[in-house]
Amino acid sequence: MFEEMAKSSAAWLSGKGEEAPVVLSSRVRLARNVAGCSYPASADDETRKRIINYFDSTVSRSKLLADGYYFKAADIDDLDKHFLIERHLISPPFLSGDLSKAVYIDQDERISIMVNEEDHLRIQALAPGLDPDGAYELATRHEAEIGRYLEFDYDSDFGYLTACPTNAGTGMRASVLIHLPGLVLTKEIEKVVTSITHSGLIVRGFYGEGTDVLGNLFQVSNQNTLGVSEEEILKKINQVTHDILESESAARQRLMDEAQDMIEDKIWRAYGILCHARVLASEEVMNLLSAIRLGRAMNIIDFLDIALINEILLLSQPAHLQKYYGAEMDHNRRDFVRAQMVREKLRNTTPR
Repeated sequence: MFEEMAKSSAAWLSGKGEEAPVVLSSRVRLARNVAGCSYPASADDETRKRIINYFDSTVSRSKLLADGYYFKAADIDDLDKHFLIERHLISPPFLSGDLSKAVYIDQDERISIMVNEEDHLRIQALAPGLDPDGAYELATRHEAEIGRYLEFDYDSDFGYLTACPTNAGTGMRASVLIHLPGLVLTKEIEKVVTSITHSGLIVRGFYGEGTDVLGNLFQVSNQNTLGVSEEEILKKINQVTHDILESESAARQRLMDEAQDMIEDKIWRAYGILCHARVLASEEVMNLLSAIRLGRAMNIIDFLDIALINEILLLSQPAHLQKYYGAEMDHNRRDFVRAQMVREKLRNTTPR
């Protein structure tokens, strides 16, 4: 299945949706635990297996979950796990610890459910562009369906109880993956990040908590889950994202007013390298694609589709590259094949 997944881009990277040239995707994740069972970190082997069995039963009985794919962690090899991380369908912590874990993925990859990660269930919904409300609706639909078969650990005072106290209450994390090269190039990003933090949100890297920023892509999410409603979280995410978009737009305009020739040269050089390079490292591709994405959003390079840029972004990741070509490769071979893949994808693009 993963080889087939690698042949196409993920639905949440379709390039559609509000503000899609700048906001790649929106995500809502709900942390839920089964009442009466120890949480994964402190649970014994029997309890973790019981949670797996509970979810096995839920998947087999639910019509909503009937058309998805369900995998036990023990049946997923290391390359495939990294592939799923790159696709944002599981988290890096899913790799650690014992193998009493599982993951459910729906057919269009808009929903993924991790079993026995930090909490018993992590229900994640993804949507293209700026659409946290749509992601929330999708996540809660699946949470309600699972709640028909499993009782969640809930306290009348504290709300949903979670392994980490910072997730208690709503148990909800909402985030957007946003491209901010203008703020980086004008050196205003630190000021904006500070402002975001003061608003009660947090900025993380490309793959979420504990990961680096790559290609000027930032993940902005809520910090507080206790004492706030789901509606308040969504409102804050939408409001702060629109503020960030205004700041990014102003930064891009400043770049064009003060250094248009240099910015256009940077964008066209990136396009030239991607079209002709024979060796490309994954981080280099991320940075070059950042320039291309900027050029597309500013109509400097108006012949490239955002969906194609997103596809190259995904396929250039190490595990995706190996799944796409159906062969495991060392670092040097990947850099050569990555450049070949990028050239192929850009071969029929023509400047107007």
